[in-house]
Amino acid sequence: MSALSRETIEQALKGYVEPHLAKDLVTAGCLEDVTIDGGRVSISLKLGFPAKTFRKELEAAVSEAVRRVDGVQEVNIHSETSIASHLGQRGVTDVKGVKNIIAVASGKGGVGKSTTAVNIALALSAEGARVGVLDADIYGPSQPRMLGIAGKPDSKDGKKLEPMVNYNVQAMSAGFLIDEETPMIWRGPMVTQALEQLLRDTNWQDVDYLVVDMPPGTGDIQLTLSQKVPVSGAVIVTTPQDIALLDARKGLKMFEKVNVPVLGIVENMSTHICSQCGHEEHIFGEGGGARMAEQYGLELLGSLPLDIHIREQADGGKPTVIADPDGRLAQSYREIARRIAARLSQQRKDFSSKFPKITVEND
Repeated sequence: MSALSRETIEQALKGYVEPHLAKDLVTAGCLEDVTIDGGRVSISLKLGFPAKTFRKELEAAVSEAVRRVDGVQEVNIHSETSIASHLGQRGVTDVKGVKNIIAVASGKGGVGKSTTAVNIALALSAEGARVGVLDADIYGPSQPRMLGIAGKPDSKDGKKLEPMVNYNVQAMSAGFLIDEETPMIWRGPMVTQALEQLLRDTNWQDVDYLVVDMPPGTGDIQLTLSQKVPVSGAVIVTTPQDIALLDARKGLKMFEKVNVPVLGIVENMSTHICSQCGHEEHIFGEGGGARMAEQYGLELLGSLPLDIHIREQADGGKPTVIADPDGRLAQSYREIARRIAARLSQQRKDFSSKFPKITVEND
């Protein structure tokens, strides 16, 4: 029997493909250290994405892979999460207090984008991240109701707004500043200015992920976000319906043109589940999201059903991830959220804050 070495342990770890990263932990750069003491192996992992509810399963899978190595008698696994800041578009000023901005977009309305966005945000929080939500739909803000938040934000210094908080998630929306039934009858420049103010004049508190609920389409707000906001990655929400997929492709192409990486596609309303008998039916078509993902070399992050409980819970200010945290639907949202964060963790990191500022003066 040959002596154990780091190389043999790493080779064993390469046999386990982490499901959210879609690659092994060594290749993904998550292996921090390997310590070998006789037949005892200790492994330190550092994940770049939050995985609080998945950690035990991950550690068990890694332990099983290493135990197969000849000579291993005992395996100890230590894993932790370290969320880095990832680069947005070049030349765009960072947002203070925010590490990463994730835009949740759709080509058209009515595909459940806002409900998906809020549940993704809550799922990221449930996995251990510090999360914010920016409601960028100035004309039709819905996040205040979905997050169960009422009232107006405070300002401690008369310059910046304090984010509203519920379910451990920070939030800002035009809906906090006007009555729910008041229409926003604004032209494009007013809307884009309002979006920038909501984003940059909010006192975000050490947010790992700011989830931006985008309005549908590819208009002024989308252009402003892509040109003036450092978006780390985008998620496209669509239904399997051909018309929805056609518009979703436009949204995807828009992000490609402005060099914002698309992290993947979420297929919403993939099936309808009857609330009476539980029968499942593909009323909007089948497999459209998967075909689109394959066509553009992207990942299908997950599929969600058209379920009356999702709508009722969001309308009631207690979205699915909060209302039924151990249920099948909440598990689906958490799986999607982990995949989004894992894909983002593999993007280029932003090291600008680690370098000192150099000032050259002429004496």
